[in-house]
Amino acid sequence: MKQQRYFGALMGLVLCLGLVGLAPAARADNRHGEGGDRESRGRAGQIEPEAGSWRTWIISSGKDYRVPPPPRPAQARAELRVLNELVSQNDDQTRQRIAYWDAGSPAYRWLDLINSRVLAGTPTTPFMQRVYVYVTQAMYDATIAAWESKYYYNRPRPSELDHDLATAVPVPNSPSYPSEHAAVAQAAAAVLAYLLPAEAQSFQTMAEEAGWSRVLAGVQYPSDYEAGAELGRKVAAQVIAKAKLDGSDTAWTGTVPTGPCLWTGVNPGNAALVSWRPILLSSPSQFRPPPPPACDSAEMAAQAEAVRSFPRTFTTTSKAFYWQTPDGLLVWGYRFADKWMFENHLEQNPPRAARAYALLAAVFYDGLIASQDGKFTYWLARPHQFDSRIVPVFTPPNFPSYPSNHSVLSTARGEILAYLFPEHADYARAYGKEGGDSRIWAGIHYPIDNEAGVQLGKSVAQLFIAWAQSDGSR
Repeated sequence: MKQQRYFGALMGLVLCLGLVGLAPAARADNRHGEGGDRESRGRAGQIEPEAGSWRTWIISSGKDYRVPPPPRPAQARAELRVLNELVSQNDDQTRQRIAYWDAGSPAYRWLDLINSRVLAGTPTTPFMQRVYVYVTQAMYDATIAAWESKYYYNRPRPSELDHDLATAVPVPNSPSYPSEHAAVAQAAAAVLAYLLPAEAQSFQTMAEEAGWSRVLAGVQYPSDYEAGAELGRKVAAQVIAKAKLDGSDTAWTGTVPTGPCLWTGVNPGNAALVSWRPILLSSPSQFRPPPPPACDSAEMAAQAEAVRSFPRTFTTTSKAFYWQTPDGLLVWGYRFADKWMFENHLEQNPPRAARAYALLAAVFYDGLIASQDGKFTYWLARPHQFDSRIVPVFTPPNFPSYPSNHSVLSTARGEILAYLFPEHADYARAYGKEGGDSRIWAGIHYPIDNEAGVQLGKSVAQLFIAWAQSDGSR
């Protein structure tokens, strides 16, 4: 991009002018910035002015990560001249990149990147759940910290000082400093680089482009970019530190038990997840389902018969295959969240959007841990292992049957979507229910697996909904 050739020289000019940071003597309380008393400016119609006080997932609070004061008015006017020079150099390619990063909230493109990799089958990590949860939590915490600084300093957007500045995108109705796009981008890129180190430079390049696009769009100053980028890196460091201690590097050293009605196989998948550290669950067993029916009971025989005699149709079989696809396994919840956020214009509300993504990822993460606790406590055989007459639609996953992962996770995500988008609650819950039912249709789960999974999914979801109801966002 042509503008990138000017970046180094212009940022050098900004630094020479003293626009990025202030000398220690000048770093007195500058909370009113250049807009006068921040209360006198009013907050009517502004974007979530209280979001900086919302509860964070990993960092201690937004206030604890407050960035240094922005440049003072005289320095900002000089920086504005630099900004005008930058904006004047925009060409068609630059405008396309500005529009690309302006689509959705600051977190949107980063989540879309992860979803696209999943759908394309791009090699990532053995457990995409960790990628989703740590990236979304980093983006959320970075957004909250940026919002705390924004409304503490209340720096006006550049076009509020220069009404002739040609902005390439609508000017957000929130303070300028620091850049939320830069904070989110650097937080996401750093966490992705930790999880996928071979692609670290690619993620960093994207982060720089994402944050700098707001400067080239004329809606933020270069110093907003610098402060936001540094904030994002600090948040990411805390997220990475937590990820290193989550137990995901613990190897499973157990043995597969033997006996009637027990799962048979080798190297059971997900067995080590029972040692992972949950986010909100007090332990993986907090909501452990009750034991399944006795192996030789009439109830267990009836469970197997219900699977064997299920009248498969083209519709049920096609849906069973869908729920085994990457979209059914991982992506669909974010897809609906994006759709409903765009319909409600919440893409223009970065804190709300980041909150939705983080809640969906976090409930999935804890739900998966809780589900594995049940599976590897009871080791229940899959239906085709109990009754050889049962022929699954596709090869069952290589781990025990009870409870159903899909029932847990689809129910949990459906409940979170219903909480976030109550006008779509019935649809979200029905869609989640189909995910669990599909495993019976596929012949790989008993009805009891589904029933226990639904209850477990609701219990985990309610834990996260209770957290969300007290996070300060209401």
